[in-house]
Amino acid sequence: MSLVQNFPFFSIILAMFSGILSSVLSGRKARNLSLAMIGITTLLSGATLAFCLRTGESYTYMMGHFPAPWGNEIRAGVLEGLTAVMFGVVMFLAVLGGLDHTAEDVEEKKLNLFYIMIDLMLSSLLALVYTNDLFTAYVFVEINTIAGCGLIMIRQKGRSMSAAIRYMIMSQIGSGLFLIGLSLLYDVTGHLLMSPAKESVEILAAAGDYRIPMLVIMAVISVGLAIKSGLYPFHYWIPDTYGYATPTASAVLSGLVSKGYIFLLVKIFYRVLGYDHVISSQMANVLYAFGVAGMVMGSVHAIQETDTRRMTAYSSVAQIGYIYMGIGLGTPSGMVAALFHIFTHSATKALLFISAVGLYEVSGDKKDFVSLRGAAYRNPLAGIGFAVGSLSMVGFPMLSGFISKLLFATSAQESPHKMLPTLFVLAVSTTLNAIYFLRLVITLYSRRRAEDDPIPEPVNAKSSWKLKLAILCFIGVNLVLGMASQPIVQAISDGLGMFD
Repeated sequence: MSLVQNFPFFSIILAMFSGILSSVLSGRKARNLSLAMIGITTLLSGATLAFCLRTGESYTYMMGHFPAPWGNEIRAGVLEGLTAVMFGVVMFLAVLGGLDHTAEDVEEKKLNLFYIMIDLMLSSLLALVYTNDLFTAYVFVEINTIAGCGLIMIRQKGRSMSAAIRYMIMSQIGSGLFLIGLSLLYDVTGHLLMSPAKESVEILAAAGDYRIPMLVIMAVISVGLAIKSGLYPFHYWIPDTYGYATPTASAVLSGLVSKGYIFLLVKIFYRVLGYDHVISSQMANVLYAFGVAGMVMGSVHAIQETDTRRMTAYSSVAQIGYIYMGIGLGTPSGMVAALFHIFTHSATKALLFISAVGLYEVSGDKKDFVSLRGAAYRNPLAGIGFAVGSLSMVGFPMLSGFISKLLFATSAQESPHKMLPTLFVLAVSTTLNAIYFLRLVITLYSRRRAEDDPIPEPVNAKSSWKLKLAILCFIGVNLVLGMASQPIVQAISDGLGMFD
């Protein structure tokens, strides 16, 4: 085994160890350690991706070198490496862009706790991406939940405490259902490692045994992870959670956390339950129906909002609906589109939350439409960043959102019974996206009127270089996803081929 094959394990352990070490460091040192750790783990993930692209196959890493079914395994392939790289880039830029506001929003004596939560969050996301063991996945699902709750409540301003409580309640319901599903699966198959569990599932399916229990297992696991990822109608924790956290926490929670749960669900569908069995059980159709409903209803709620934070948060409900719609199409191209949209939404939603910070800075920290009128002139780079993110969500050519919607539209043609509903809902959702996002962009570039309330000082607040750099890099990521999408789409397709 070459050294690079150890990198996924090193990444998870490094992130966890950084969290432990940060507990005895000052806030400034914990911040520096966190940024260094995120950068290093992203490079390690990049090396893993390059190795898998070169070899053209995935590999299994046995921790402690104990084979199945006793040992614990990590599995790495092209899709895992690509996802880990994307998560690392978004995490790094979200932390960098929100550094100054994190220092303002979090008490100095608790600042190191914030970065402990960031470290644990990244560790759990990497574990969800790489693990080949179901119980390990559950453990890191809980670590992810605790870290997310800590990121929300540490601000202790406005409704952050109630948002954290709501997030915890809904997350624990989802975690409980997920654990019940894993317990039933272990009872039926006798395995927790994904590959041996799938072999048992295939044997049971061929014999026609345990059909009802297997259907219950699929349903419970799917609903549990759907709740945790915010699929409509389990989305009511999202607006407060994303809207009242620090800018970094909002970008991380909206851009990454729900995507980790969705990626885990895709792994379970392919590596444990068998995607063909998921389709034949009609579970894919159920996810498709809820995804389509989320695409529309999330946008409807966003249109009704006057607070831009909650508007942006509700748009996440619609975008998560896109992902589940792609999964529910039941075709390889639909799954590729869903996974590409995970990358699109991760980068774009983090760009929106980070850019919004620069707009709030020059608008007296107000978040309503009237106060933000003309904000793009007062902070041009933040205005450009928010406009790029908004146009991407609408599906403007050359941006990542356009590629996502193009992939969904083309993949719908491979599913005759779902083609017309998918194309219709795509058109409706895109129109609704344009209504609320372009309305805000037009507001940002509209001159203030004489009757508008004066903007509290300082109107000429300057964004830090860190925020500007993060916005520029996020714009760059969005353009790469939009203009150089073919190699990424091909890598996703190749990675899915390695999932079985």
